[in-house]
Amino acid sequence: MAKVMIMEHPLIQHKLTFLRNEKTTSMEFRSLVSEIAMLMCYEATRDLPLKEIETKTPVAVAKTKVIAGKKLAFVPILRAGLGMVDGVLALVPSARVGHIGLYRDPETLMPVEYYCKLPADIEEREVIVLDPMLATGGSAIDAISQIKKRSPKDIKFMCIIAAPEGLEALKNAHPDVDIYVGALDDHLNDHGYIVPGLGDAGDRIFGTK
Repeated sequence: MAKVMIMEHPLIQHKLTFLRNEKTTSMEFRSLVSEIAMLMCYEATRDLPLKEIETKTPVAVAKTKVIAGKKLAFVPILRAGLGMVDGVLALVPSARVGHIGLYRDPETLMPVEYYCKLPADIEEREVIVLDPMLATGGSAIDAISQIKKRSPKDIKFMCIIAAPEGLEALKNAHPDVDIYVGALDDHLNDHGYIVPGLGDAGDRIFGTK
């Protein structure tokens, strides 16, 4: 069964307050999304496999550890997921980045896929899917389904704010995927927006409406 981790770190909670504020500018919003993603990535990568090597220090030879294998691939769900990429790459600059393009049909609220480009060696990597918002869960479920077709070593999902409905849907659809959440909000409104949420993350990141 998937592990669900709701982040309680004071820095994440502090930054979320400013992220939610309707007066936060696009420039500030982008910076906050990146910073929160970096803090969350620290937790999401806690169980990465390690291997021991020898390293010559100025004093002696030390037994040290490095991440084993081909490491990570980050896959943001376009377009809002792009806002999280710089933050996670700051922690793991050697990671590969794939992209999955989905948009939500305004009538059905179901995801429609328009783009999918993943690293060629994704089957050798641990994958973390990125999306600031987990609302209905449709986009995350579809993106993870597409990635599973390429048989990666492992898949995790990371979002900044989730609705209970989306979290439950994702857990039921992909019970083998660990989920990392910055904050679990109250509910979805009739338009499929998270309440209290922060509005449309993509629009706020890129300054569009």
